[in-house]
Amino acid sequence: MTDASFQDGTENPVRLKVETADDLQVISTLVQDAVGQNSETSWMPRKHRFALMLNRFRWEDKENASTQNRPFERVQSTLIIDGVLKAGGDGIDPRDKDSIFSVLSIGFEASEDGAGDVVIVLAGDGAIRLSVECLDVTLNDVSRPYRARAKIAPTHDLS
Repeated sequence: MTDASFQDGTENPVRLKVETADDLQVISTLVQDAVGQNSETSWMPRKHRFALMLNRFRWEDKENASTQNRPFERVQSTLIIDGVLKAGGDGIDPRDKDSIFSVLSIGFEASEDGAGDVVIVLAGDGAIRLSVECLDVTLNDVSRPYRARAKIAPTHDLS
C-alpha cells in the first residue's frame, strides 16, 4: 500500500463548508467563472437559505488537464448560503428565469456583530446581495465532471 498523493484527490467531488471570511475566499476561487441560470436559484425565506445550482469550471484540475493535454472540465455544484435574512440584487432580474449569469467572486462584508452581507459578484456589473446573521456557506459538487465546451480555460484581463 502507498500513501495518497495530492493528485489522487483531484477526482473526488468538492465538499466545503466555510464560516469565516478568509475561508470564503477558497469557495470564491473555486466558483470563479461558474455559470448559472436564474431558474436554478432558490430563495427560501422560511428556511433562511439561498441556493444556486452552478456549472463551475474545475480550477483544481486545470493544471492536470493542461499537462495531460486533455479537455478542461466543468462540474455541477450547489452553492448554499444559510442564515439568510434578506436577499436582493442589482443587474439581474429574478423573474427572467431564462437569464444566464457568470460568477466572478464571492465576498463577505461583515458588520460588528458577526452578521453581514454575502455578495456574489456577477459578470456584467450584476450582484446578488444576501444579508446573513452569520457566515455559513457550503459548496458541493453534485455531478461527475464533464468536458467543458470551451477549448481554453477562462482568463481575465486585469489591465
